[in-house]
Amino acid sequence: MGTRGMEELIPLVNRLQRALSSVGSAGQDFSLHLPQIAVVGAQSAGKSSVLENLVGRDFLPRGCGIVTRRPLVLQLLNSETEYGEFFHCREKRFTDFDEIRAEIESETERITGTKKKISHVPIQLQIHSPHVLDLTLVDLPGITKVPVGDQPVDVEYQVRDMIMQYICKENCLILAVTPANTDLANSDAMKLAKDVDPKGQRTIGVITKLDLMDKGTDARQILENRLLPLRRGYVGVVNRSQKDIDGKKDIKAALQAEQNFFQSHPAYSHMADRMGTTYLQKTLNQQLTCHIREKLPAFRSHLHSQLLSLNREAEEYRKYPPDDPTQRTKTLLQLVQHLTVDFEEVIEGSGDQVNTEYLSGGAKINRIFHEQFPRELIKLESEERDLRQEVMYAIRNIHGVRTGLFTPDLAFEAIVKKKISRLNEPCMKLVDMVSQELITNVHQCINKLASFPKLRDETEFIVNTEIREQESKCRDQILLLIDAQLSYINTNHEDFVGFSYTQQMINQENHKSAANLGNQVIRRGWMTINNIGIMKGGAREYWFILTPESLSWFKDDQEKEKKYMLPLDNLKYRNIEKSFMSNKFSFALFNSELRNVYKDYRHLELACVSQEELDSWRTSLLRAGVYPEITTGNGTPEDFTDPQLERQVETILALVDSYMSIIYKSIRDLMPKTVMHFIINRVKGFISSELLAQLYALGESSSLMDESPEQQQHREDVLQKHTALKEALSVIGEISTATCTTALPPPVNSSWALPSSPNHHRKKSSRNRSASRTHLPSAPETLPPAHMNEGINHHLSQLHHTTFCVPRRQPPAVPKI
Repeated sequence: MGTRGMEELIPLVNRLQRALSSVGSAGQDFSLHLPQIAVVGAQSAGKSSVLENLVGRDFLPRGCGIVTRRPLVLQLLNSETEYGEFFHCREKRFTDFDEIRAEIESETERITGTKKKISHVPIQLQIHSPHVLDLTLVDLPGITKVPVGDQPVDVEYQVRDMIMQYICKENCLILAVTPANTDLANSDAMKLAKDVDPKGQRTIGVITKLDLMDKGTDARQILENRLLPLRRGYVGVVNRSQKDIDGKKDIKAALQAEQNFFQSHPAYSHMADRMGTTYLQKTLNQQLTCHIREKLPAFRSHLHSQLLSLNREAEEYRKYPPDDPTQRTKTLLQLVQHLTVDFEEVIEGSGDQVNTEYLSGGAKINRIFHEQFPRELIKLESEERDLRQEVMYAIRNIHGVRTGLFTPDLAFEAIVKKKISRLNEPCMKLVDMVSQELITNVHQCINKLASFPKLRDETEFIVNTEIREQESKCRDQILLLIDAQLSYINTNHEDFVGFSYTQQMINQENHKSAANLGNQVIRRGWMTINNIGIMKGGAREYWFILTPESLSWFKDDQEKEKKYMLPLDNLKYRNIEKSFMSNKFSFALFNSELRNVYKDYRHLELACVSQEELDSWRTSLLRAGVYPEITTGNGTPEDFTDPQLERQVETILALVDSYMSIIYKSIRDLMPKTVMHFIINRVKGFISSELLAQLYALGESSSLMDESPEQQQHREDVLQKHTALKEALSVIGEISTATCTTALPPPVNSSWALPSSPNHHRKKSSRNRSASRTHLPSAPETLPPAHMNEGINHHLSQLHHTTFCVPRRQPPAVPKI
């Protein structure tokens, strides 16, 4: 690592941190990807003391509970003078480290308040000192389990998510701090590190409080990398006690006492040169430098891709400032043109982005035209019971006190005109549905103008006003068309059957129905029979098939096992009120001659799952010749006692049905055309040709293009982000990444932990029994430098197959940033 380029890698990352911090929240994501060291540990594990020992100064806040409530990005730079500098107040240099502590506390409370809340927004501190090596550390909040005082109830999960945001990045080294007087297997820091770094390639273990262990115990196995091996090993440190901190014990004296502790302790004296804060600082400096060298090319590619994605937008913002009148006019023209194209694509369905989740735009209007509107007309056609009663009353009222010999045509005309008048409601409903859908589509298109709130509001108001005007004209035209139908009943229409043919058709109906319609299936579907099989479990669902002659039901829709076939002769149906205990809609079939319908049942109660399905079955029964029960005003059934009157009613009904089928066919064809012409096409033409003129007519064309605060902030963020990315790439370009190759630390020689054969074990057991009682196993040796390249692959495979490896756990979900 001895080249100048490698020595400048850590200051390079610090310069990148400074460059990206100017972007604010937009640059936080980039900062998370920078090569750095995250300090992770439980509360009171000694993290703050380790950092202060590295700096050689007391500068971190202390207290009970969560003291570190925001990430502290700590950049250590070796220089001749000693001072601190915060990124949020770069104009001020802090030479008094008590002031640095006060500023950290003040900046923390500025964002999080005084109620122990935490925030993901980092505090960035740069410390220049002749007593430090170049390092970049991130001090994270201590891991806690139970909220204390005013801490949030979910503080454990908030802290965990914050830690995971940093350590889940491959560019981040993990400094896992664990006190020696706790079991390493229960270490929260090691657990989180293992979750995101199961092979231990990015984790550096730090064991604190070695001087506080019980007598007769030590952490030799941990520090010799035997108990829970890490690729980068462990370093033991001894921090100042709380008494030393309260007594203002000098850190230099504490470091000397730490060195004396390791040299004099029988378990650690043989590795004293690899323990302590000084060695930890050198190790972190070397490993971070190598880590930066390894990750810098990928980070540069990441920044470059981000820069390319912003180039076009940033160039437009720089080329056309928002206060330029020419640019405002040009932008207004472009926005109106884009609105015209977007609205056209929504209606015509020719856009690039196709919605695969639900119908929208022109497709939804098409469904209104060809599904919902015809369904409304069918509802009018299916009102057979009321129509028969109206025809009967009309015939009787026309005949008066006399008994008529012929079917009166006045009854036909009166019924037809009444049915034509009822078309107003579904036609007006059609206009309402299309207008509302059009307003919704316009709103979606105009929402793309959200960057200019006044322009968006004025445009939406003008277009909606035009829709309402065209809607009014369309309503007038529809009423005119219906009035035209009422003005003249054309019984000479080529599709109208006429009186003579109707009478002949009724007389021959019984003879021809079996021959012509016997095998025609009118409807298939599921229905539930409610009133049979009560002893066998109550209501049961069957598959029904309706033909002009019968109603059959099967076990299932395979139509293989027929349960029964019910002839339709003399059948009628009556409505059944819906019970509050049932969510289905029912009707009953019965015999008009009071005979049993099915076995011993006088009626058959059938149920559908929805009102629409019930209406559809009723319409199908009418087609099959099953008519509703006729009741009088008090709700009791009314039967025809005059056969001649019944024939006249059937004749009028047939004539009305024939003529109204012509009207319905015409209305189904003409109404969508009318709506399309008066509303949709005219609104499209208005947006493309008149909208811009009306916007200029407001006399406020300049103020219309005032940006929203969100758009202004977005513009600033894009420009700042683009500038910061260019500066960051420029900084990276100053250092050549083609430095000497330095591999990862060599793998641990774990042959001492490999399982041996039983015979081999028996041969050595007696020889080593006495030694194992008095001495710990020797420290695992690392590969000599001369053989590192040759043996690294072999020892890697050895490391992965040793028995002491901790089983890989499923890593936790990576939190969203």
